[in-house]
Amino acid sequence: MKVAIITGAGGLVGVESVKFFSQHFDLIIGVDNDSRGYFFGKGGSVAKNINNLIEDVNNYEHYPIDIRDRERIRRLFAKYNQDIKLIVNAAAQPSHDWSGKFPYEDFEINALGTVILLEEMRTQCPKSVFIQCSSSKVYGDTLNSFDYEEKGNRYDLPQNHTYYSGFREDMFVDQSLHSPYGAGKLASDVMCQEYARYYGLNVGIFRPNCITGGPHSGVELHGFLSYLVKCTKTYNVFGYGGKQVRDNIHAHDLVRAFHQFYLNPHAGEVYNLGGGRANSCSILEAIELVHSVLGKKVEFEVLDNPRVGDHIWWVTDNSKFISQYPDWSITNDLEEIITEIYANTLQTIDEV
Repeated sequence: MKVAIITGAGGLVGVESVKFFSQHFDLIIGVDNDSRGYFFGKGGSVAKNINNLIEDVNNYEHYPIDIRDRERIRRLFAKYNQDIKLIVNAAAQPSHDWSGKFPYEDFEINALGTVILLEEMRTQCPKSVFIQCSSSKVYGDTLNSFDYEEKGNRYDLPQNHTYYSGFREDMFVDQSLHSPYGAGKLASDVMCQEYARYYGLNVGIFRPNCITGGPHSGVELHGFLSYLVKCTKTYNVFGYGGKQVRDNIHAHDLVRAFHQFYLNPHAGEVYNLGGGRANSCSILEAIELVHSVLGKKVEFEVLDNPRVGDHIWWVTDNSKFISQYPDWSITNDLEEIITEIYANTLQTIDEV
């Protein structure tokens, strides 16, 4: 039997992974104890997503396990053993604001939880492929020292800057402020690389910035585009005049990249993967886009202080991944993403 284990199965990346890989595997094992409901309250809960997967995906089995529970994870891997061909680790505490308040718990989930999964792969299914959903936050805030130009409603780099087309994997990670979240993700990122090189395992590491899509349970502390579309109160913009830039990748496009890696793994590689310049926007531009696409006027307030360790500008250069996997490309643009999030929001309201 061909089995895939998806952790964080109820989250945005997890849901897309389950739906996609259920078409390619005999059995999908989802691991998710709805920690998002604990992190962010009712608005961040993914219980609805989990229930939908159980009802809609015929070859899906759900296990409400905390990835820090070594014994339960061990028993799960032992149950399927060599039949496990793929592990996608999309389980995480995703907010650097939350991590600043609870650094110990954040590190346990994001770093230790990853090592627990890697160790079970090494001992029970070493021929499988492991995909780590890391983060652009591993690079810290040193990139904020670049000479950004203020242009209209966004910051940007000069056209002759080495990173004008986006940040590559040669970015530095040391001597900068990451937030406890970023530091924990960096620790798990490096351990994934080490398990690939030291133990010879097929592990790949993906470093997206803003992942988005219809099922996203966006809240103020995490998932800005989803939260912006759903927001019914004043939207708080944290610092930089709202001109900080993010690129956005639909979770389905990210999962398609996971599949390409699974088919032809390059062990130990790290990939910055995002929406690129075409899918980039500042907060102010996103607010304008929501208005033009949906006719929704978002009331907002620009606060003076940015979030600790927040990036002024992030656009991803996808060229490394595309050079190795030329069949992959972005298929969802910003307008389509915003429309999908809104449609998903209306569906949720109708169901309530």
